[in-house]
Amino acid sequence: MAGAVVVEPGVERRSGRLWPTLLALSIAGMVVSVQQTVVIPLLPRLMVSFGVPVAEVTWVFTASLLAGAVATPLLSRMGDMYGKKRMILLTVGLLALGSVVCALSGTLATLIAGRALQGASAAVIPLAIGMIRDSFPRTRVMTAIGVVSATMGVGGNMGMIVTGVIADRTTSHHPVFWITAALAAAALVLIALTAHDGGARAGGRPDVIGAVLLSCWLVCLLLGISKGNDWGWGSGRVIGLFAGAAALCAVWAFSQLRMRAPMVRLHLLAGRHSLQANLASLLLGFAMFGFFTLVSSFVQTPPAAGYGFGGSVLDVGVYALPSTVTMLGASFMAGRLSARLGAARCLALGATLTAAGFGWFTLSNASVLDLVCSNALQGLGFGIAYAALGTLAVQHVPMSESGIASGINSLVRAIGGSVSGAVTAAILTSVTIAGTAVPSRDAYVLCFAVITVSTVISAGVALVSSRMARGVSEVG
Repeated sequence: MAGAVVVEPGVERRSGRLWPTLLALSIAGMVVSVQQTVVIPLLPRLMVSFGVPVAEVTWVFTASLLAGAVATPLLSRMGDMYGKKRMILLTVGLLALGSVVCALSGTLATLIAGRALQGASAAVIPLAIGMIRDSFPRTRVMTAIGVVSATMGVGGNMGMIVTGVIADRTTSHHPVFWITAALAAAALVLIALTAHDGGARAGGRPDVIGAVLLSCWLVCLLLGISKGNDWGWGSGRVIGLFAGAAALCAVWAFSQLRMRAPMVRLHLLAGRHSLQANLASLLLGFAMFGFFTLVSSFVQTPPAAGYGFGGSVLDVGVYALPSTVTMLGASFMAGRLSARLGAARCLALGATLTAAGFGWFTLSNASVLDLVCSNALQGLGFGIAYAALGTLAVQHVPMSESGIASGINSLVRAIGGSVSGAVTAAILTSVTIAGTAVPSRDAYVLCFAVITVSTVISAGVALVSSRMARGVSEVG
């Protein structure tokens, strides 16, 4: 019959199996995001419990991001080599193990070690995006990527709510991690039962040397930033750490160029089609994780300090609910927006909305209503932006490199979040209320302003990327 739609045999049956896979991948991504933020509302309490300053306790959060930054490209590359399902099971298993270590921890060092194990699970998101690209019909890839990408924000907000509920009933941080261990175990079962590998396998061997060098220069950089106030920015130790970071970064980059199968293919990091997406991801990661940590402390600060709401740990999560709702809604419409506007313009729109939300709270932060409205706006922006980033990261690469391309994009986002934690901690410890160690209102406003600027620049980068893509298509 003329005009009839021909459906390939087995396509409908295969499509029916994909949605349980998407559900399992989304739940796994959500659990990963829960572990990334579950400690944020606890940071003020952990400072008291362990008797350490903010610059040290911040490593409970930063260690997870740092481990994720190193593990993500390595495990993403291994996913392209040995199968993405196998690597997802490995990373979620490390999340469960790290959760148990944190649940049993009695010292700050043990807690940080457990958080590092948990952080390796950050590779789940790029591995999931790679699996979607391998398995889903082309017409549904953007929507599926949008749903999985949205779990980063939704899960992050859920983590703070879970922590708040537990913290209202106990002063111990241990129950929170037993919950993440249980969630990780459930995700393992779902992935094992529903996920299926597809696509070609890449050859080669894991670049362990590259992973070691990457971790070394990142640790030097973050340690120098976090200790700048304590040791002095012009001290030999801080200058030595920054010099070491620069030297190790140069050696790492040289090794990546020389190796046949490097951990990070630099053309996927800074190539013509990928540089803008990765730079935007770096800036958005800096903004999102920085805002999460700042708001948690801000909300719990007593109004006697001249700012803050004197809220509980639970309040931190409740105030983030509008962001969860708008981010989830945005993720479902992100596919249609990207199809209409293009991924780069969609990213610019999302970053602009996020900047508007952050800018609101920078200029007006005297009431809970300001925070709720700001969260709703930035949640909408992040939902659109991260879905577009997931598409931009892989749309110009071969199918065999989809995992590592998405992994590199997640790597720079994790680096941005790690740097953000160190930078904001340095500002908060340097601008304090006279005669105390309590950060002043001006310190928070400065941090919020820096975060807002980073999202504005991200929007500008996305617009440049859109114009470049349009220029290439017109020439073609």
